Amino acid sequence: MSKTIASAAIRASHEIVERVETMLQEVIAEKGSDFEFEFPDTAYFLPHMYCLTGFACKTLGDMQTALNEKAKPLLKAVPDEHVYKPYLGETLDAGMATLFAQEILMALRYIKGLEPVTDPEIDLTYNGFIGDSILRDLGFQLVDGSMPGYVVILGAAESDERAEQIVRDLQQKNILIFLAGNVKGNSVTKQLHRRGVDMGWPTRIVPLGPDTEHTIYALHWAARAGLTFGGLKAGDFKMNLKYSLNRVFAFAIVLGELDDMKWSTGAGAINQGFPAVCDTNVPEIRPRGVCTYEHVVRELDQEKIVQTAIETRGLKIIVEKPPVPVAYGPAFEGERIRKEDTFLEFGGNKSPAFELVRMVELDQVEDGKVEIIGTENVDKYEKGGVIPLGVVVEVAGRKMQKDFEPVLERKIHDFANMAQGIWHMGQRDICWCRISKDAFNEGFRIEHLGEIHVAMMKSKFPAITDKVQVKLYTDAAEVERLREEAREIYHERDIRVANMTDESVDTYYSCLLCQSFAPNHVCVVSPERLGLCGAVNWMDAKAAFEINPTGGNQPVKKGDTTDAVKGRWKGVDEYVQKESHGALEGFSAYSLMDAPMTSCGCFEAIVAVVPEANGIMIVDRGYTGMTPIGMKFSTLAGTVGGGTQTPGFTGIGKYFLTSKKFLTADGGFKRVVWLTTSIKNQLGEALKQRAEEIGEPDLLDKIADETVATDAEQLVAFLTEKEHPALTMESIF
Repeated sequence: MSKTIASAAIRASHEIVERVETMLQEVIAEKGSDFEFEFPDTAYFLPHMYCLTGFACKTLGDMQTALNEKAKPLLKAVPDEHVYKPYLGETLDAGMATLFAQEILMALRYIKGLEPVTDPEIDLTYNGFIGDSILRDLGFQLVDGSMPGYVVILGAAESDERAEQIVRDLQQKNILIFLAGNVKGNSVTKQLHRRGVDMGWPTRIVPLGPDTEHTIYALHWAARAGLTFGGLKAGDFKMNLKYSLNRVFAFAIVLGELDDMKWSTGAGAINQGFPAVCDTNVPEIRPRGVCTYEHVVRELDQEKIVQTAIETRGLKIIVEKPPVPVAYGPAFEGERIRKEDTFLEFGGNKSPAFELVRMVELDQVEDGKVEIIGTENVDKYEKGGVIPLGVVVEVAGRKMQKDFEPVLERKIHDFANMAQGIWHMGQRDICWCRISKDAFNEGFRIEHLGEIHVAMMKSKFPAITDKVQVKLYTDAAEVERLREEAREIYHERDIRVANMTDESVDTYYSCLLCQSFAPNHVCVVSPERLGLCGAVNWMDAKAAFEINPTGGNQPVKKGDTTDAVKGRWKGVDEYVQKESHGALEGFSAYSLMDAPMTSCGCFEAIVAVVPEANGIMIVDRGYTGMTPIGMKFSTLAGTVGGGTQTPGFTGIGKYFLTSKKFLTADGGFKRVVWLTTSIKNQLGEALKQRAEEIGEPDLLDKIADETVATDAEQLVAFLTEKEHPALTMESIF
């Protein structure tokens, strides 16, 4: 361990602990030691403190205790100027003391109204604290490897152009980017602002705050992963730190000169297995031990710093870029293109449009061909504006099946959206696409949409797509004629899928992707119960197995039915017991109360029993308010995630609510007494249809939401007034 680094880190740890203690005393004098505080949207109090020590900081008095009993004992003497000794342990302890103090600092700043920071110079409010719901929103991308990791960029690049280049390089690799810190007032956040780069969660460029101390938001977000997904216990610091090292692939890029606080924060991050790569002539820490590989590495060439950082953290990056003249990657999926920035658009009630994937014979496809059919809009296409567009992707393959058409078709949205400067929403005949002026000026043309679909269909589905060609129709009459044909195909598919039941197939499919985060969790997907993340239905899993027979989706033979009401099958239980490493004996697909399905942590919603109402409530992960059982979503999630099996609680994909098999063993849809308004709005028509099917056409009006009830007393009063059927049903227990 370098004496320079050790001295700087330890000096800064003393400085920030003293600074925080002074500020804490001021706030206690103003608010009182019993003043309660919690960061927004979290069940983990001060997350870093809680994760690593098990101590729950609920009040200012608790923060004083944490500072005195958890942070201060980690402070070490600054190394003597003339005496050499090993500094690694002391430095890592000092780094952890710094992180604990930084977390208390940010809590105090929230109490004083100083967070999130607003910078009027660039008209930007920083993100501040990162809530639990964001972690769960990104959960599926983290566990399936499509988001290989995340980086904190500290400081400022040598130029605004270089800052954008570094960030774009990371974006194309789908690495989540957090920004913090500055060098003499300049920062990558300000540099990107000057370059006109959109920042925020949709583009995966998230400015946390202007100071080095704001890095704590990224670090305690990482610390929560083990509690959220891994089923780890708060206070088990060895397992939580090991989890961060092996399953949370984070690292830092430090641009510009380093001060003591950066070194001390970096020392804390190394405890979690997160290395740093710097662009200045800093001492290196190359011996391995705490991080996977090196701990501190210098890369003086900013053009190479991203690749060096990726190698240092040990990330596996697979970049699949179609032959298009713009940047391409999942990080651009959240990009928005305003009307004034649009060069050309199709669909969205502005012009007729549709998208269709068709299975055809091998001899009917000229592999790789992209054909524009129609001359009516050629001039307008070159001048911008609105034109019709029909996208027909023709796929041939020896293992291709008609059932896979909608699976591939849904990917059209993702594939188009990943091109920088291209915005896409919807599917089928309600699609809408825009090409920005910047993309057009870079050379992007309509045929490049076809090039994207050819390349990505073959890249993502190599086992079933031997040949792919794309036809792009631009004449209004032809688009409208083909759209009617496409609607008939859509309808036929819908009927075929609607008629599928759990009884109509003898094979279900597992989804084990989340075992990278929750080793004992097993998801089993059937025609009438999709995956709890909402991203995998039975058809998706079936196609995934055909594409990759050794992947995370495996066939599960049902075997004999052991309980038709609760949804238990001999083959499924045997599979679950094996794949959960003996942690589970099996589960009930249709029951909340008896051995419910386990969860990783990236569920779309949580179902929980409401004893006072003899019913169940459903809360989605985007809802941050209180629920009738006295717990917010984040607190509830702690009882559900990590592969645990807790009767009365389970995670689901939202559309399971519309299934005829929705918790039928417990009374089914009639048991629902409380729903968040966001679910009501999103699934409204489907829920009304379900209510009619069960003979309760006005049931949705009898189900409460957060606008009428946020505690049990209010809920029961509402249900009584509305005469909700759950009140007279057999006891749920």
